[in-house]
Amino acid sequence: MAAAAGPPRGLRHLCRLLLFLSQFYILSGGESTEIPPYMMKCPSNGLCSRLPADCIDCATNFSCVYGKPVTFDCTVKPSVTCVDQDFKPQKNFIINMTCRFCWQLPETDYECTNSTSCMTVSCPRQRYLANCTVRDHIHCLGNRTFPKMLYCNWTGGYKWSTALALSITLGGFGADRFYLGQWREGLGKLFSFGGLGIWTLLDVLLIAVGYVGPADGSLYI
Repeated sequence: MAAAAGPPRGLRHLCRLLLFLSQFYILSGGESTEIPPYMMKCPSNGLCSRLPADCIDCATNFSCVYGKPVTFDCTVKPSVTCVDQDFKPQKNFIINMTCRFCWQLPETDYECTNSTSCMTVSCPRQRYLANCTVRDHIHCLGNRTFPKMLYCNWTGGYKWSTALALSITLGGFGADRFYLGQWREGLGKLFSFGGLGIWTLLDVLLIAVGYVGPADGSLYI
């Protein structure tokens, strides 16, 4: 008896193709389950009106009157879940805020980068260009990240009390200047015996009023 004929060649190729596609689907993880980056800031099942600005999209109106209360219609972003005052799921809601741009917010409502390359002790006092970002739960108009000129305000760890104490006790040997990182002036005081006492007295006064500071331009702590 003749052997039974196998399945047609075309059917075998189709089965192989379907097997390859199924394996590729499994290895790729099936449906995409990637979590949007903003979800890290979005609490689940909280009040919609208290969600961070990154979790919602609002229809803002830039023609509002500055400083006046204003309401905007908002919608939660995909994958974000929140509730209303009655703990019912909600997608669309209204937020109340003050009409002002983000760069007009008080300094307590945003965070800025620090600079350690500018002189804090100088006349006039120096400024630097910082990048500021509004805090998550603060709502405002415009870009939430903006540049702003700020006064140099950083410290290298030098203590004013230590500098003054060294100036009073060992100022004749330049210990105060050495402590502040001003080694040239320190050597000058050391080999001149504090400028015969005159330089020592002047440094005590200048350090006491904060006119002489660390060599790196930072503030005292």
